[in-house]
Amino acid sequence: MNILNLRKDDFYIPVLKTLDALGGSGQIEEIDSKVIEMTGMTASDLEATYEKSGSLIVPDKISWARSYLKEGGLIINEGRGLWVLTEKGREKLTLGEQAVRDAVTEAMRIYNKNYNAAKATKKKSAPQEPSELVDAAANIELDEVGEWADQLLAKLQSMDPYAFERLSQRLLRKNGFVQVEVTKKSGDGGIDGKGVVRVNLVSFHVLFQCKRYQGSVGAGTVRDFRGAMQGRADKGLIITTGTFTPDARKEATRDGAPAIDLIDGAALCELLKDNRLGVSVEMVEQVTLIPEFFDEI
Repeated sequence: MNILNLRKDDFYIPVLKTLDALGGSGQIEEIDSKVIEMTGMTASDLEATYEKSGSLIVPDKISWARSYLKEGGLIINEGRGLWVLTEKGREKLTLGEQAVRDAVTEAMRIYNKNYNAAKATKKKSAPQEPSELVDAAANIELDEVGEWADQLLAKLQSMDPYAFERLSQRLLRKNGFVQVEVTKKSGDGGIDGKGVVRVNLVSFHVLFQCKRYQGSVGAGTVRDFRGAMQGRADKGLIITTGTFTPDARKEATRDGAPAIDLIDGAALCELLKDNRLGVSVEMVEQVTLIPEFFDEI
């Protein structure tokens, strides 16, 4: 499979089928994992990167597919990485691949028409100012896969390893961890730090590992980490700027073994954004009641 020849629309049907198989909704990591499995991606496929940016190609293409499907009204994003299949999405999936492509193409035609109209208005009102609008293809759902995420991942991957560990330490503290320490030991089974997370009245000891690179974390890394934490902690956590192979995700939740939570590059970007660590966000909140939602429960 030539990964460079893949297009975002090659993932339209796999994404819709995945959400349908998951019961109509799914988190990003669930969607990516099943899409990768469905399309038969290999470990080397998942490690392929763009020559210019160094970003991973497959997760990027899947992310853009989600964004275009959202523009077509086939799926919606309910926040915090949760994606939901709409009735329109179910209908188009039943009708087949061409119906899905046509729905997205028509939505993009309308989007581009509005974009060009806004651009023309901008030029008329302020002819001396450079346009602040970006190309339509790069402006859809920036909150999920836009330039900020690529820039953030590139920055994280260029950080000193110890600085990345300190950043992870700070992120964990922002999310309820206490007594978070970064260890300096070598040959400690890949354990980079430890902490305690409190859930209501119960506390859990957690060991974490930070992997600052672009490639995929395999099942062997998860197994080695689990072996190192055996008898020393209640939970394990692996944080990476890359991604996890399907086998790694299966190993992390293998029956009969302590579960290990995984945070990949995309999830890490969202966490840093949500916690405003190195990322500023401007938004205007508008709350509107949707009575139909409650009628359909």
